[in-house]
Amino acid sequence: MTSRPKMLFVAPRYLLPADSGGKIRTGQVLRGLKGGAFEVTLMSPAPADAAERNAAELETLCDRFAAWDETERGTAFSYLRLRHIFSRRPISVASDSSRSGRQAIAGELRNNPDVVVIDFPHTAVLMPQGGAFTSVLFTHNVEAEIFARHVQVAKDPLRRLVWQNQLRKMRHFEGETLRRFDAVIAVSDRDQTQFEKQYGVNAETIPTGVDLDFFGYEAPARDDANLNLVITASMDYYANIDGVRWFMEACWPHIAAAEPNARMTVVGRKPDPGLVRAAADRNLPWTFTGFVDDVRPYVHNSAGYVIPLRVGGGTRIKAYEAMALGCPVVSTSVGMEGLQASPERDYLLADDPAVFAAAAVRLLRDGELRARLA
Repeated sequence: MTSRPKMLFVAPRYLLPADSGGKIRTGQVLRGLKGGAFEVTLMSPAPADAAERNAAELETLCDRFAAWDETERGTAFSYLRLRHIFSRRPISVASDSSRSGRQAIAGELRNNPDVVVIDFPHTAVLMPQGGAFTSVLFTHNVEAEIFARHVQVAKDPLRRLVWQNQLRKMRHFEGETLRRFDAVIAVSDRDQTQFEKQYGVNAETIPTGVDLDFFGYEAPARDDANLNLVITASMDYYANIDGVRWFMEACWPHIAAAEPNARMTVVGRKPDPGLVRAAADRNLPWTFTGFVDDVRPYVHNSAGYVIPLRVGGGTRIKAYEAMALGCPVVSTSVGMEGLQASPERDYLLADDPAVFAAAAVRLLRDGELRARLA
């Protein structure tokens, strides 16, 4: 038996494989905690055989792993979750509610942990009110800000109305949830300030970082033979789908006109079928890889990394990973939000489609610029 205080860390998704920014961030925090001041029990939904299949990797994250049954989210999930549109909670929160999750967590709380860390505000719907423990909420975004941006980019009145309804519910839920906890962790000073202004909540910051041992630097090529652009992202996440679609429809025609041999590689799990069809219908030289075990070769083999996000929150781990690998970046303002990086010194900034395309072409054509940014 250990004499260390006990921490219960509850995540909303099984962390393996680490195929999204949230999973990467949470996994790295847990690796930093492992072997330190606390005996850590990690809880999350998980496949039935997860503990046996991923035993070695789970051992790097926690002292003990406990799970509840993971509900399979098939292709119909996006439609089925709409049944929560009349819930008092946002659809994304209501659809994360789980009876088995609540029961499993209640059972773990009977072990009297000293500290309970909840990963993402949505996960708080699984927690009972009160308890003789210190409670910490680990946030990854200002959730209401993401919803507000969906309102801004919505193309039709009905979609905008739905997002406005969800925004109102999210602001209420997020503020109420943050105030439940003894401590709140933000991923950037910007988010910390937003929590204070919007909800009157004091937060501490654990800023975004990157594993420099894994994401090793390689200087970009000085010649202009490489005409490949790349993005790595979870391609079943709406913000990434929206950004890549905007890049395809609004930016790529300018790039193709300037550099007819330019190519695009979209690296990430579960590429949206609509995007794949759109690229094929346009006969674009785009490749969608789906999930890959290692993103590094794809980034190293590209002349530039694009972050065309219009919707999102928190910080972008993908930006720091690309920079660490030595791949120069062109990004929207949203894509670099909360990161300690300066336009023209560390990356190229562009929010207008034509300007974004021109910046990408600069990276393809100018070896000195690539080297300077890298």
